[in-house]
Amino acid sequence: MKLPRFGVEEWLNVHEKSASHDIAGVTISSLSLAELFELTQQDINLFYQELALKKMDYGWIEGSPEFKKEVCQLYETVTTEQVLQTNGATGANMLVLYALIEPKDHVISMFPTYQQLYDIPKSLGAQVTLWPVKEENKWLPDLDELRQLIRPNTKMICINNANNPTGAIMDETYLKELVSIAESCGAYILADEVYKSFSLQQNVPAIVDLYERGISVDSLSKTYSLPGIRVGWVAASKAISDILRDYRDYTMICAGVLDDMLAAFALKHRLAIIKRNQKIVTKNFQILKNWLAKETRAQAVLPNHVSMAFVKLDVPLAIEAFCKQLLADYGVLLVPGNRFGIEGHVRLGYCGDQDMLREALNRLSQCLHQYD
Repeated sequence: MKLPRFGVEEWLNVHEKSASHDIAGVTISSLSLAELFELTQQDINLFYQELALKKMDYGWIEGSPEFKKEVCQLYETVTTEQVLQTNGATGANMLVLYALIEPKDHVISMFPTYQQLYDIPKSLGAQVTLWPVKEENKWLPDLDELRQLIRPNTKMICINNANNPTGAIMDETYLKELVSIAESCGAYILADEVYKSFSLQQNVPAIVDLYERGISVDSLSKTYSLPGIRVGWVAASKAISDILRDYRDYTMICAGVLDDMLAAFALKHRLAIIKRNQKIVTKNFQILKNWLAKETRAQAVLPNHVSMAFVKLDVPLAIEAFCKQLLADYGVLLVPGNRFGIEGHVRLGYCGDQDMLREALNRLSQCLHQYD
């Protein structure tokens, strides 16, 4: 099993702590514990008192009943026995691929997407076909092309909805057609669903609610602003969940008592978090739109209120070289598009502090206009 360097994570690991203005990350303004309890109007001292009495044993191996109950509220058809807690969404993706993909299987992955979804199947000996997104199609891949890529031995189709790095969303109509294609060969659909649209007009169903062989992966990291507790989950049919259980014992024991408590608490009060994050996304989205309207050296097919945008920059050098210069001279961090296999673009996360975002975009403009 041999894996290449993880392009995006390697870039962030090296550079994110040296940035004064980080607009590379795509979590919506991470919450502190104090902010979480103030937001939910709950007494943090009561939580601490309960925690103090908890035995620091392994806790609930698959996630506590409270956690599983709250996760089920996010879906239409999922019961608690269909939910497995994981170490973030990365742990969930790893579990699914490790459990279901074997040498000589055929896997189709949208591209670009989170690198796990195509490089882990390759490392397991599968044949991987990339299904490219198209800028002219609002960064969605072509379903007719997918039909041409399907083989009799296609085992899995991997998607990221909303997509990282473009923010593009597969809506219900699109997903139902995708399911129909997967059914033609009995393929699983693995959907990494950690990014959500905060548009009031956008309702995107989870793949587990649309397809018997659909597997939904999610976490507390992006939509719920709590990446620090490293809790995610897989929601799948009972039959698939039973397969995953056998492999999960090899990948993790439990998420931890404290992490599970916080995850269950956050999901129980998710509406307060979502309301807060909806305001952040809406206001910051307008800041980004206003900047793009004025900036002659930048353009983007903007997503529908997702926490990132994939922006094309008009610069006379390779995009990674530009991003390094931007960081060194202006303290601004972006993710260069070549880390996703697309030159000339950057991933821009716009859902942090508003004043920081404005200043980061101003500095980005200064850097861009040295080429005028």
